[in-house]
Amino acid sequence: MLSEPRSGRLAAWGNALLAGLVSPDDAVLEIVGDDAVHRVEGLPGESAPVGLTLALGRLRALGVSGLRVALPAPGHPLGLSGPPEFNARAMDAEEAVICHGAALGLVPEVYEAGPEGDVHVEVVWHVLPVREAPPADVPSLGEAERELAEALRDATEVLSRLDVAGSGPVAEAAIDAYRARAERGREVLAPGYPPRAVRVLELAQRVGLLISLAYANGHGGAVSSAEMGARAEALRPVERVARRAQVASYNAYVEERERGVR
Repeated sequence: MLSEPRSGRLAAWGNALLAGLVSPDDAVLEIVGDDAVHRVEGLPGESAPVGLTLALGRLRALGVSGLRVALPAPGHPLGLSGPPEFNARAMDAEEAVICHGAALGLVPEVYEAGPEGDVHVEVVWHVLPVREAPPADVPSLGEAERELAEALRDATEVLSRLDVAGSGPVAEAAIDAYRARAERGREVLAPGYPPRAVRVLELAQRVGLLISLAYANGHGGAVSSAEMGARAEALRPVERVARRAQVASYNAYVEERERGVR
């Protein structure tokens, strides 16, 4: 969770573009990020893959007024609403984008080539029909913020007791990198998002960093099977809550539109 999901970038900057807050070139630049190129396949009216600029314009013409995120995991179809084919593709990718205003969804497929340190990444977004129904298990921003604070407090207590907090040069380097990114003032979300969504997403990303460091440290100081089990039990609900908070943050733009705030 330290790095934002591609579905998050597509939804956030796609929403900003649909709202007229950024130019198509700026939106595509932010969505692609460090990847080489993104294409969209299966778009209604197109017989071949197209670029992001054309795809976002076509989605608008099809009635899409907003984009939501889904971050499912095994046993947790977070943000999904069906049908089974789309859910299965999204579950395999562990992320997807759901269109608001048209029964369509996009699932990324990532292709990597090249040696370590010089990897060429291409992403193909597959457009599939979705069921127009409430997304699964997505909290409001307020609920996500409360859950995240409570889960983080509980997990910190357990992990500290078991001596599995992130430590060592690898952990310190990851924390320094995160702080450097924050100090550079990077945009956590695209223009148009409410400040609370930015705050919740930043907290979810920090929690994601702690989870990543805890897992990277193997079993840390937990040496008995009981302690290792307690460690896993402490991390699992926090990871789930952090994913729910991410989805709530990315989806806040569409949720405000539905409530008539915009």
